[in-house]
Amino acid sequence: MIYLRLAAEFLKIGLFAIGGGLASIPFLYDMAEQTGWFTGSDIINMIAISESTPGPLGINMATYVGYTVGGPVGGVIATLCTVIPSLITIIAIAGVLNRYSQNGWVKAAFTGIRPAVTALIVSAFLEVAQVAFIGDGGKSSWMFTAIEWKGVVLFGIMFFLIRHLKKHPIVYLAASAVIGVLFSM
Repeated sequence: MIYLRLAAEFLKIGLFAIGGGLASIPFLYDMAEQTGWFTGSDIINMIAISESTPGPLGINMATYVGYTVGGPVGGVIATLCTVIPSLITIIAIAGVLNRYSQNGWVKAAFTGIRPAVTALIVSAFLEVAQVAFIGDGGKSSWMFTAIEWKGVVLFGIMFFLIRHLKKHPIVYLAASAVIGVLFSM
């Protein structure tokens, strides 16, 4: 039964998370609330691991969740169910899109989709920022005690280094992983 639920949840993400992996994050938060398979904090770890491994973020997160919930078979099911809707859609419209790409209705549809994708990505950013920078979820009455200052300072340092050193992204991922492990000890 768990495999059917995994398939249904990730088919939904594959169908409606237009805009890539970041757009799937709000769906994962909803899934966490509905199923109890993982917590909001677990999603932050999923994002970190999925960003650190090769491949698209959304696919990596699907594999991670599927494997966590249903083992190797669950990982395969979640991954395939995330990819199948896009694959079918691409095959169905690839030949037609070129012919109708200048059509007013098609342009209008894409114009309408952009704000929704932007909203999904902004929502994901706000969820991640809240968990990363506000330690108690904003429940503290005094703002400065609620802020996770380590996270804010590390973000500032990494932002500065990325803007000024211009190293390969793997250098920053490795440095962030090492710093995260050191701070969690």
